[in-house]
Amino acid sequence: MAKDEIQSVDTYSSVAGPSEGLYKELGSRFMSFAYPVESEEEVKQYVDALKKEYHDARHHCFAYRLGLDGARFRASDDGEPSGSAGRPILGQIDSASLSDVLVVVVRYFGGIKLGVPGLIRAYKTATADAIQNAQIVEKVAGRDWRISFPYLSMNSVMKLIKDMSLPQRDQDFGVSCAITVRVRLAQESDFCEKAEKIEGAFIETL
Repeated sequence: MAKDEIQSVDTYSSVAGPSEGLYKELGSRFMSFAYPVESEEEVKQYVDALKKEYHDARHHCFAYRLGLDGARFRASDDGEPSGSAGRPILGQIDSASLSDVLVVVVRYFGGIKLGVPGLIRAYKTATADAIQNAQIVEKVAGRDWRISFPYLSMNSVMKLIKDMSLPQRDQDFGVSCAITVRVRLAQESDFCEKAEKIEGAFIETL
């Protein structure tokens, strides 16, 4: 498979680290926070932390997308009129073609209602500001595999790891050996085919 074909199959864009944005209208402040995330647990930790830090704010609305295809997502209005906050936030994430990203917008009410169109504009603009201030990076979707093998097959396994440039961790070299490697999705078939040809080797996904 050619390099450009691999990139089109298993790469996607995300944010490199936390970033912030701000939008103000009629006394209301919309403080936006973007984070790189890879799980719902991380999402909950960030949202809970912001609710604790900005406990006196009226709303803590958010949206996220996760994974290579962005199939895991959620949008929360947190008490704002339905569709006026979470969906506009998610819409900006989608407009930037991002995944593995969470955006939380904390609103301090200024005493004047903005109406649904005004809220949509505010949450959309605040989110866009946080994303614009973020560093966008390319991520490679992959999966962890555990290779177990006899010591006599060490050279073959290490050659496979080197040839495919596989990041490795959790090495266990004894009478029997095991290594965990990260394999990008577009290379899994090739990896499995080669690993299964190594004498005594056993592979499994983690």
